[in-house]
Amino acid sequence: MIVETDNFSGFCFGVRNAVEIAEKALRAGEEIYSLGLIVHNEAEINRLVALGLKMISHKELDSLKNSKLLIRAHGEPPETYRTAEKNNITVIDATCPIVKKLQARIRETWLKSRENGGQIVIYGKPGHAEVIGLLGHINNDGIIVSGPGDLSGIDFSRPVMLFSQTTMSVKEYNRIAELIRESMAQSGITDTDSHLKVHNTICAQVSGRESQLRSFAQKHDIIIFVSGKDSSNGKLLYSVCKSANPDSWFVSSPGEIERSWFEGKKSAGICGATSTPKWLIEEIRNLIISF
Repeated sequence: MIVETDNFSGFCFGVRNAVEIAEKALRAGEEIYSLGLIVHNEAEINRLVALGLKMISHKELDSLKNSKLLIRAHGEPPETYRTAEKNNITVIDATCPIVKKLQARIRETWLKSRENGGQIVIYGKPGHAEVIGLLGHINNDGIIVSGPGDLSGIDFSRPVMLFSQTTMSVKEYNRIAELIRESMAQSGITDTDSHLKVHNTICAQVSGRESQLRSFAQKHDIIIFVSGKDSSNGKLLYSVCKSANPDSWFVSSPGEIERSWFEGKKSAGICGATSTPKWLIEEIRNLIISF
């Protein structure tokens, strides 16, 4: 059986940068706290915890003093930095540059929008770390939309500035934008193009993966998609694989793979999320080759 690994799978720049910063500090003997999970992958978290990384929640941050705190790639609201300064905490900021740019962009737009009664609408996952950070930069004055059912919270008679969490589906984002345009037209807005400003804020590394991964999945008899169970990007990209190849399996560790899946198969493709470490993909590849 031919076994091919997707070369584009594995950590995106933001996640890789955060993990490398943490690992370098830990191997130098520093005591590092991570605010939340540094990456949504259980195997990688276990590896970093074994090196000494300590995970804390936002509630625990209030009582943390005189320590070093890693801000993960998802970013944080301004309140987190104020708490760190108050508690004499040294911040190691590993916020993804794309997310940091988005934070500045959404705040600037929000400040301008108050002049004409505009609304900030964010297409994203409620409660996701990146979304919480974005809301914090606009004083939580935003409307979160995760699907068509959430559009009722928008006042279509007022201008809308639409942004997206960086790891969402481009196809679904465009669909949300079109539904907002239709609702505006139905409410009597004639010039929807000037009434709705759609900001292109989905990471190019994420958006480009969808078509590339679809082609990869169609090439093989079976697809093994490797991801952490809580990864938003993992769920999105797995759905792309599944739609292109029904014989696609979602796994988080080698122990979840069954040999029977490969009976009669001539080729297998292995791929993963932007939060999946390369070493885990390689581990699974070696297991499949041994069958």
